[in-house]
Amino acid sequence: MDYYIGTLAVFLLINIMAALGLDLQFGVAGTLSFAYIVFQAAGAYTGAILTLGPDKSNGGFQQYIGGSRLPFPLPMICGALVAGVVALAVGLIGLRRVRRDYQAMVMLVISVIATAMAENAVSVVNGTNGLSLVPPPFKWFSHAGTTDSIWGYAALCVIPVILTYFVVYRITESPWGRALRAARDHEHAAAAMGKNVARMQLTAFIVGAMIAGASGVLLVQFIGSWAPSGWLYKETFIYVTAIIVGGRANRRGVVIGTFLVATLVGEAPTYLPAFGPTPVFVASMDWLISGIMVLIFLWFRPQGAFPEPVRQLSKRLGLVGEPSDGGSVGGDAFPGPPGGAVSPSGRARQ
Repeated sequence: MDYYIGTLAVFLLINIMAALGLDLQFGVAGTLSFAYIVFQAAGAYTGAILTLGPDKSNGGFQQYIGGSRLPFPLPMICGALVAGVVALAVGLIGLRRVRRDYQAMVMLVISVIATAMAENAVSVVNGTNGLSLVPPPFKWFSHAGTTDSIWGYAALCVIPVILTYFVVYRITESPWGRALRAARDHEHAAAAMGKNVARMQLTAFIVGAMIAGASGVLLVQFIGSWAPSGWLYKETFIYVTAIIVGGRANRRGVVIGTFLVATLVGEAPTYLPAFGPTPVFVASMDWLISGIMVLIFLWFRPQGAFPEPVRQLSKRLGLVGEPSDGGSVGGDAFPGPPGGAVSPSGRARQ
């Protein structure tokens, strides 16, 4: 039981890290990134190649380009950088001059194309068989598994998760983060204020992809293998569901939503007795439950369990609070003009 709980803890931490990166793209910047799993796969493949060593040193049963044995955390850094480069190429195609309601279709098509390319790139990432026997970051960890090694890996994952949370916090609470949310809510108004909306969204897209790439390296070094069949486009919907359930652009909501969707809902069908028309019906119940949860939240509570916090200017600046003696313009959001001079039309005299 301790080994099982430790395994769930590792997957939860990696999923939280990935979900925070997607929330930066989807929740904060407003980009419908249904190709998010591609960036996690790019990081996973990069981390695997940079830790497996040359392909001939593995008996020649799997082929891949390059190969080395870099110490941790260099594979994770390289995986993040490769995912960022891939996101730059994808973003230039899928974000620029493409209406936001078409972005989801573009990203979905890119995800399908990437899967097909990986399946046929035998000499690059070993095709449909994928890469296996990926060593853990330290020899002390073992894929065969002991309780101590599992909990040790979970402790190792805590560090990048905290760093990711801090980076996302600094971005979303900065002036640049406020500009991102403004562009998300009203793109034309943000552009009229002099903001380069395309550049801001592309930058957030790349940063979120780099987080996904780093999480992919942690994941592949934990499970020891990676193949195209394990990162189909539908895997992205797990993170999207977690964000919708928890609350877009709310870091605490994303963490809780990931726990509810990726851990509780993902593991619940394993405790159900076999029933249904086919033997695999129970095994696919997690997708059914996730779909129902999305429909319920989109219909009854689209803001999620923990809505995005309402941000206001500080009261110490005198821009929020009770109206002045002369009244206020537009409610309590702004104080009235000095002396309370208000024109008959309701606007303050210059």
